[in-house]
Amino acid sequence: MKNKLLFVTLGSITLVLFLFSTIFIFASGGKKDAANNREEYEESAVQTETVGTSEWDKTFPKSDYVTHEKVSFDNRFGIKLVADMYIPSDIETSAELPAIIVGHPFGGVKEQTSGLYAQEMAERGFITIAFDASYNGESGGEPRNIASPEAFVEDFSAAVDYLGTHDLVDRDRIGVIGVCGSGGFTINAAQADPRLKAVATVSMYDMGRANREGLGLAPVADEVMTEEEWRAALEEAAEQRWIEAEGGEPIQDLVGSAVELKPSQEAAAAEFAEYYGTPRGQHPRSMPMSLTSRGALMNFFPFEQIEMISPRPLLFIAGENAHSRYYSEDAFKLAGEEKELYIVPGAGHVDLYDNMELIPFDMLESFFQENL
Repeated sequence: MKNKLLFVTLGSITLVLFLFSTIFIFASGGKKDAANNREEYEESAVQTETVGTSEWDKTFPKSDYVTHEKVSFDNRFGIKLVADMYIPSDIETSAELPAIIVGHPFGGVKEQTSGLYAQEMAERGFITIAFDASYNGESGGEPRNIASPEAFVEDFSAAVDYLGTHDLVDRDRIGVIGVCGSGGFTINAAQADPRLKAVATVSMYDMGRANREGLGLAPVADEVMTEEEWRAALEEAAEQRWIEAEGGEPIQDLVGSAVELKPSQEAAAAEFAEYYGTPRGQHPRSMPMSLTSRGALMNFFPFEQIEMISPRPLLFIAGENAHSRYYSEDAFKLAGEEKELYIVPGAGHVDLYDNMELIPFDMLESFFQENL
């Protein structure tokens, strides 16, 4: 695959400041403890302990062409990750197929976008899993609903461990798709884990840069967080740590009160609300991250060593009208060969969460068929 840049046009890019707090609070109706939904179930056919709900509680219809299993596995921190595994229905029991890991958007869960992608790619002949990140959804980890870049990155390697020891998977043909925030975590994971043989991101976010600059306002120079603002944001998160250390309640609001909404972010806010706050994408386990997560995120630089992924192939997919588009464009410039950037005509950021008419699944299928 040659270095390709497809359908690149110029445009202003803005990003919602409070999407990772206000939107998820609105969508879910308040703080919930995902552990209340956790149950024990019988061993699956692959002899893996499974946990979580046995009901089909996804935001998308169940396919008749794949087999769905709830599975679980531990990461190296001892946190149990719960995942949905999708297997092509017509698979031969002796086959060893290529596999794809799919990461969910920041604050999302496997029942939403990542599950949709995983099921669709399974229909196209891949074994896939979509997992809940550590501390979130049905996965384990305490305290709940925190953002830990180190754990989130490790989760992808733990998923490789699981798939690579599965009887139906060829461990030398494992790839990954990261959507939105998980795109950045995917890039970071692939830098240090060469077992990920092909990497694709969709509507990617760099969550470190997003928090340092005001959740993605770099293209709007007069709205980027000043040093005074980001220092105040860190002080607020630090003060909240004292409160929690003394037994106080956590605040499930990543933005807090030290950061204000910028004018250019209102359209993006409405875009996220239309997904997370309506039946289209609403799910009770999709929750805002805690205020104390801010420091770890601001200290996260996922693209610092992106060239380490080369020569393994990278595919960046972003919408033409996406407020997040520049994350993919900037990462593409930094990456080594082989790499490709595809701009989806007419698509916004959230369109690529679930719009089957706009998500370029044919491109994703070809990319992984060629490189796994």
